[in-house]
Amino acid sequence: MIITRSPLRITLGGGGTDLPSYYRQHGGFLIAAAIDKYVYVTVMRPFVEGIFLKYSKLEHVQAVDDVQHPIIREAIRMLGFRTPQLEITALADIPAGTGLGSSGSFSTALLKALYAHRRRLLHPDELAQLACDIEISRLAEPVGKQDQYIAAYGGVTCFTFHPDETVDARPLALSMDALFNLEDNLLLFFTGFSRSAGSILEDQKVRTEHDDRDMLRNLHYVKELGVRSLRALEEGDTPLFGELMHEHWEHKKRRSEGMTNPQIDEWYELGRANGAIGGKLVGAGGGGFLLFYSEDHRRLRAAMSRAGLEELRFRFDFEGTKVLFG
Repeated sequence: MIITRSPLRITLGGGGTDLPSYYRQHGGFLIAAAIDKYVYVTVMRPFVEGIFLKYSKLEHVQAVDDVQHPIIREAIRMLGFRTPQLEITALADIPAGTGLGSSGSFSTALLKALYAHRRRLLHPDELAQLACDIEISRLAEPVGKQDQYIAAYGGVTCFTFHPDETVDARPLALSMDALFNLEDNLLLFFTGFSRSAGSILEDQKVRTEHDDRDMLRNLHYVKELGVRSLRALEEGDTPLFGELMHEHWEHKKRRSEGMTNPQIDEWYELGRANGAIGGKLVGAGGGGFLLFYSEDHRRLRAAMSRAGLEELRFRFDFEGTKVLFG
C-alpha cells in the first residue's frame, strides 16, 4: 500500500496571473503558501481485477474508460496500466469547492501515489507539470497552475509563469521573525459558501483571450501587487503586506461578477472594523474562506465568532507532496 499526502494552499499575492490565458501572453507571477491541511490518497493492488475507487462516491469498474472521476481516469491512462488492478481511496481535511486548491492537491497526491506504486520518483517540478497536463491540457479545465505547483513544492514560495510554459519556483527569503509574524497573523474563517470556481475562471479566461481591456488592466495590476507583496515580506514589513492584501481584494472584486456577495462584503468590513489590516477571499472567489491579516487576533476572532464564522487554524507546510507510507 502507498499513502501520500498533498497540502492545500492560500494565495498571498498575484493570484489569477497563473492562468494560461494570461501568462502565455504576459507572463504571470504570484506568491502562495502551503498549509498543514491535506488531501490524502492511498493506492493498493486488490486481489481481484478491476478498478475500485473510494472518494465522495464509490466506483467499481473493469476498464479505465468507464471511470467517472475525470482526474483519476486521466492519471491511470497517463501511466498506461495494461491490466488495471487498482484500489484508490481519497480523503481530505477540507471539503472541495472552498478555494484552497483541493483539485491541484488531489492531482499531485494521486500522481505521487501512482508513480510510487510503479517505484518511480518524481521531482516536484515534474510532478506539478504532470498534474497541470491532466487538468489543463487533457481535461481543458479553466484553472491555473499555482495549485499544482505549490502543492508539489510546499513552503512559502513565489512562482514565475513564463509564456513558453516553464515555471520558476523559489522560496521567499523571509527572516524567521517575518515568517513567524506572517504565520501568526494570518487567520482563516469559513464563510459557509462552497462553490465551483469554474464559472468565474471561465469568464476570466474568455475575457483575457479576447483582450478585454478592463480584465487585462486588472490582472496586470494584481501581478504588480504580487511583486510589491514579495518586497514587503522579504523586507520584514508584514503590516504593509496586510495593507496590500486589502488593495488586492479591492481590485479582485472588480474582476468578475460573482466574486463576492453582500454577506461576504459585510463580513469583510466587520473584520476590518475589528483589527484586520487587510484580507480577501482565498481562491477564485464566490465563497470559501476569508483570509485576514491582523495583529489583534483576540478582537478579530471574537467578532467573527459572534458573526457565526468558524475559524480554521493552520500553520505553514514546508514538505509539499510526499509519500507517507509505502
